[in-house]
Amino acid sequence: MNMTESLLKVVHETLAESGTIARHYFRQSLAVTAKRDLSPVTRADQEIEAAMRKVIHQHFPEHSILGEEGEDQLGTDSYTWTLDPIDGTKSFISGLPLFGTLICVSQEEQFLIGAIDMPILNERWIGVLGQGSTFNGNPCKASDVTDIGSATLFSTEPNMFNTGQAERLKKLESAVRLRRYGGDCYSYGLLASGHIDLVVEASLHPYDWMSAVPIIQEAGGVITDWQGNALHRNSEGSVIAAGTSELHSAALALLADVNH
Repeated sequence: MNMTESLLKVVHETLAESGTIARHYFRQSLAVTAKRDLSPVTRADQEIEAAMRKVIHQHFPEHSILGEEGEDQLGTDSYTWTLDPIDGTKSFISGLPLFGTLICVSQEEQFLIGAIDMPILNERWIGVLGQGSTFNGNPCKASDVTDIGSATLFSTEPNMFNTGQAERLKKLESAVRLRRYGGDCYSYGLLASGHIDLVVEASLHPYDWMSAVPIIQEAGGVITDWQGNALHRNSEGSVIAAGTSELHSAALALLADVNH
């Protein structure tokens, strides 16, 4: 078993553990508290991340682990696991099954493996650098839409954009065929499977978007910041993902033109 295979095995083992806990707590009465940034957190978020960290540490004690809910664990090796135990906590606490658990395995600045797991829907996307992306074990591919007027655009919620970003977004929204809100991480999975064509978001943390990078790129799509730059751990949090490079370029142009 090579290193990639070993990493993938632990990714699936970790998601099996996280999914069991998520299903146990879903649609149960849970206390909800606000974090420093006012985003909600529950006991489920914390227990899932703790369980994920335990599985990873058992197999790779020398790897670093960064998560939304816990302290950074800095290892001695070049591999880093970035975790989001419940991406879409607002959906989770509302009984809406469109939340997911996210894992990105990176080495230095290279994103090697991305995973989006939807534990209630039993849907899972995996992207592996150089090996393609899969949906529930079968290859998946982003859409081939190149015309902005034929595109479906998703974002999680309107209030993720500041005033300036919202103004820049209006021109893009008026150009696409269909505009929808909602989805959190699910939108990136839908894009990787070709069901939607564009995802444009802002105010994201690295653990929100890192898992999507290998999934979308290995499915044939493009994902960058709003300036078209490659995403990295210190990116400022604006993300645009598209099924094709042509659509990505068209969307970038519309986002930029509003100030010209």
